[in-house]
Amino acid sequence: MHFYKFQALGNDFLIAREADLRAVTDDFETLARQLCDRHFGAGADGLEVLLTAPATDDADFRIRLYNADGGETPISGNGTRCVAAYLYLIEQWPQASVRIATGAGIKTLTPVARHSNGFVFETEMGVPRLHSTAVPVVLPAPQERVIRQPLDVDGTQIEFTAVSMGNPHCSLLVADFAQLDWRALGAKLEVHPAFPERTNVEFIRVLNRHEIEVRFWERGCGETLASGTGACGAALAAMLNDLTERKITVHTMAGELLVEWRADGSVVQTGEALAVYRAEWL
Repeated sequence: MHFYKFQALGNDFLIAREADLRAVTDDFETLARQLCDRHFGAGADGLEVLLTAPATDDADFRIRLYNADGGETPISGNGTRCVAAYLYLIEQWPQASVRIATGAGIKTLTPVARHSNGFVFETEMGVPRLHSTAVPVVLPAPQERVIRQPLDVDGTQIEFTAVSMGNPHCSLLVADFAQLDWRALGAKLEVHPAFPERTNVEFIRVLNRHEIEVRFWERGCGETLASGTGACGAALAAMLNDLTERKITVHTMAGELLVEWRADGSVVQTGEALAVYRAEWL
């Protein structure tokens, strides 16, 4: 079975065609755990599967994403960019943009710069869902927007802001990453009963009205160097709290993403995706 590895700001994904996977197994969950294991497998945050299903009037390609723990998840912003980079670089997609159907809807990606081993893409991430039931997050009463919501986490009181980018995001504002065991807190929040589908967690340090710095704890992956939808969730949280403008730079541990929340309500993200290697699973 042949596959490729791509990374977007250190958020790494294995990409394979569905037909190649089915030649090995129909159990994609178990295969994803094996492939993504960093000690006994190829190592990645997730497995992106390019489906055999033909293109439609709405989408050029369809994908399914399996996290490193084998669980299927609707979307990864960085993962979708990696798939787009694969399509342009490896399969020589000829069009100016590519429309990829994910579990969170169709995303349109347009390359705006070229590297020797990848691209910078502008990605239309869609309109975020802000209502508490759409995130989803369980609150004493439903809310149109979940901003600075108090929550008890094993006896510690926190405040979080929540949105959905097709997957749930819980964002916390912090003054200093070094003063907080954010990894331990992220792990607890991921499986907190308030989030019935589990949640991604972002820890945000606001630098100024145009920049934020973020640490990521991803649902089904744990700590990651960056996250595409997580960067959007963090940016939206900063904007909803009126701490930044509506177009900002998100600094991750592996680089920068540009996130804009446009007047029409849609979110657009700009970032790179690069090839790492191609391989054969024995």
